[in-house]
Amino acid sequence: MAFLHFNDSMEIIKNIEIDEYKKSKRYLTHCLGYVLAEDIIADHNSPEAKTSAMDGYAIRYEDLKLKRLKISSINPAGSELRDSVKRGFCIKTFTGSLMPYGSDTLIPIENITVDGDEIVIDEVVPLGFSVREIGENYARGEKLIKKGTKINFAHIGVMASLNIVSSLVYEKPIVSIISTGSELLELGEVQKNISQIRSSNNYILEAIIKKYGGEPLQLGCIRDDKDTILKNVKDALWQSDIVVTTGGVSVGDFDFVKDVIVELGCKVLFKGVRVKPGQHIMVAKKGDKFIIALPGFAYSSTVTALLYLVPLIEKLQNNNTPSLKIVQATLREPFKKRQKKAEFTACRVSLEDGNYFIDFKGKKSGTSAILTNMLDETALMVTSEEDSSKEIGDRVKVILLD
Repeated sequence: MAFLHFNDSMEIIKNIEIDEYKKSKRYLTHCLGYVLAEDIIADHNSPEAKTSAMDGYAIRYEDLKLKRLKISSINPAGSELRDSVKRGFCIKTFTGSLMPYGSDTLIPIENITVDGDEIVIDEVVPLGFSVREIGENYARGEKLIKKGTKINFAHIGVMASLNIVSSLVYEKPIVSIISTGSELLELGEVQKNISQIRSSNNYILEAIIKKYGGEPLQLGCIRDDKDTILKNVKDALWQSDIVVTTGGVSVGDFDFVKDVIVELGCKVLFKGVRVKPGQHIMVAKKGDKFIIALPGFAYSSTVTALLYLVPLIEKLQNNNTPSLKIVQATLREPFKKRQKKAEFTACRVSLEDGNYFIDFKGKKSGTSAILTNMLDETALMVTSEEDSSKEIGDRVKVILLD
């Protein structure tokens, strides 16, 4: 199978269809971070009647010219309307109170002086001042939140105002994480020789999955043995929606993951992409479940997880809003294009006067194992395989990571 153009691999991910999304009802305050599985439509006007937006006095606008008005009653918030405003009179009214019948304007307390049972108008206001119109917040039948929206604090507030106790959401996909490699050491495990390395892939993947809306299932490190890999991947596929592996997908003698995926009856969507880092990547599908086999080097697996795993987490939740933001930025130093591949290069990003700038200060050159290049104010500069080297001042695409 020939290596794909990066854009073609993204198109395959984009065009994946899910036969049956997993949904559930969740109590409103437990919906934060979930993706909405229904449209939220207003069943009433807000407000239902004209209300006051400030503390003050409800008046007839035409009475401002009288300069003095008699206070006829008080209208607390939450009370039903009893009195109406007649010519030459006003009613003391509070923030959130219904505007009394006959009134069309509210004059705030800052604009008047109280003199016994009258107010003296010190400063006039325009017609309709500080009066909230019917439906100002939302109108009956208005679609307020679209299906496929990731729920944030504002959505929680709006749904609460609609008396929505629980909401239908897409379940967060369970993502099993397996790192393959006989040389890998778990956290706390004693190193016996210098050929052994501490596993970081499974932990950074767990963090990525949590950050971008999945439910991680940490299955740890397993050795480079085909039977072991087959059993672990098979079990993981049974209990999760996505299985993500690192290592064992290249062309070495102990790279068994690609063979295991085929043996499990998965449909291979693609294997191998012209991308740097991480060209040895494999994505497969079985029903509505997926296996993503990522490279073993830490920087490679991190970048390819952002490129392929995050969109699949979004796909399984029918999420309409991509988690990773792409912006235009200006280069502050040259960039030498070394390979005819799509490249995702760690860079340092800054935002100045609303414009993004990038450079490569503190970023090391070397293999795709340098995970420390992801530290600090890091973004990923994107260059396609058709791009050439870049000069100072050139505009480039950048993926923001935070």
